Amino acid sequence: MSITKSIGSFIDSTLIDLGRQFRWSYLPPLMIYVAAGVSGLTGIVGIFFIKDYLNLSAAFLAGLGFWAGIPWALKMPLGHLVDLIWSRKNYLVFVGAGLIALSIIIMYGLIIYTESMASIFKVETWFIISALLAPVGFVVQDVVADAMTVEAVPSTDDQGIKYSDQKIKIMHTTMQTLGRFAIIGGFVLVALVNVFMFAGVSALSESEKIEIYGRIYLYALIIPVVSVSGVFLAIYLKKKRLEQLIKSGVGDEELNRLTTEFEVTTEPNWWILGGSLVFVIFTLGIGILKVPFAQEIVFLGSTLIILFLMKKLITELPEKSRFMIVGTAIIIFVFRAMPGPGPGLSWFEIDVLNFDQQFFSTLSLIASVLTLVGIVIFRPFMAKNSIAKIIVVLSIVGSILFLPSVGMYYGFHNWTSSLTNGLVDARFIAIVNTALESPLGQVSMIPLLAWIAKNAPAHLKATFFAIFASFTNLALSANALGSKYLNEIFVVTRAVKDKVTNVILSTADYSELGIILISVTLLTLLVPILAVWLIQKSKFRTNE
Repeated sequence: MSITKSIGSFIDSTLIDLGRQFRWSYLPPLMIYVAAGVSGLTGIVGIFFIKDYLNLSAAFLAGLGFWAGIPWALKMPLGHLVDLIWSRKNYLVFVGAGLIALSIIIMYGLIIYTESMASIFKVETWFIISALLAPVGFVVQDVVADAMTVEAVPSTDDQGIKYSDQKIKIMHTTMQTLGRFAIIGGFVLVALVNVFMFAGVSALSESEKIEIYGRIYLYALIIPVVSVSGVFLAIYLKKKRLEQLIKSGVGDEELNRLTTEFEVTTEPNWWILGGSLVFVIFTLGIGILKVPFAQEIVFLGSTLIILFLMKKLITELPEKSRFMIVGTAIIIFVFRAMPGPGPGLSWFEIDVLNFDQQFFSTLSLIASVLTLVGIVIFRPFMAKNSIAKIIVVLSIVGSILFLPSVGMYYGFHNWTSSLTNGLVDARFIAIVNTALESPLGQVSMIPLLAWIAKNAPAHLKATFFAIFASFTNLALSANALGSKYLNEIFVVTRAVKDKVTNVILSTADYSELGIILISVTLLTLLVPILAVWLIQKSKFRTNE
């Protein structure tokens, strides 16, 4: 009975209580977060369309991931821009929605009207444009959504009575927790839709598959619609709250204070704006001019600019805290910067292991659901252990959980299948592995965010979040660069045919994929642990 009560109490305090604390004012930013989660709706279509019809190398696609990740380093100036235009920040959601919609429409045209699109630009050129537009749109919307979460938590009730500081703190915690749930909930919704859409896809003809691909991109137009709807809902709820306060007899002076409490005049930080302008001009210039080693130059330049701004910022902290946050950021940066195998692994799973669109959708569903569970399960572990220990554990567990992929390349699934009469085959191993590793991806950033929330100066918390998020997001660019290098050294190709003429453009060759997978496993295990050891031996050691 006591066990039952304990379980019931745990569920009540972690999930049910979250529902009890929900407020309608939370919904507008949550809608934008859900839209961000739903952005993965076209992910599986992209994998198969790129594999079958776009003659782009694994190295090139990994490099494209680098450029697509660069906009996320712009959260810093965009966050400051939102502070400067606070009362008009919602307009930026429309800008982001327009860019996302344009990206989706390009891909729809590319899939359904290939010949017409190819008569204007090469198919690959259209794909690159689409791949670069979408992240800019999502970054813009994400920054505004973060700001809207501040407004979503009122300082008074509907009668104008001020909430206690503790109550406001609880509401902010609830808002941020629901934000994470909204994003991952979007992932779950997408996975469910994909499982349904791709049912029986393996038995369809190529033209029927193409039709489904196009339909999914049309459905994806719901993403910018949901984001924009969140803005209109926010306007409506603000109007209703104003009416309620008037009805409750709140005076004009107090009413004005309550309705403009977040509209604080912000002085421009020219270090941030100037540094960011240099960053944008520098990045665009290098990319447009097609300078040799453009990605490497942009990465190095971006890193130096952000480090400069970080140096300016951490002077606000006590000396000990300065060293500690730098050490923390470095550890997390190294962990997130480790290269992945690139698209070659997905191609191998499609061509050799015969994973189809519906099975990829099933894996995505499992991963999304268990990520939600993982956030709850790992929370005590995060709270009780140091950042250094967390990263070491994640590195060991992550590398171990990558071993099944290595094993299946070398035929491990054939051996297990023969021993279990076909039960433990490639799909079984993939499902179990996905279930185990899925929560880890959401864990790595939590320690840094928690440290900032606890230790950053009250008047600069948002700025700290923005700048250090930019720094750790650059780690994902480093990840893309590392993946590109691995795929340049060890070349993986798949069969590609022209969508219009059906002419074979390249043939499949996975002979060097095994070396890539082993390299990723070893790097994931050894490099972050080495970084932790070096940091903990220096003045930048972290004890939190």
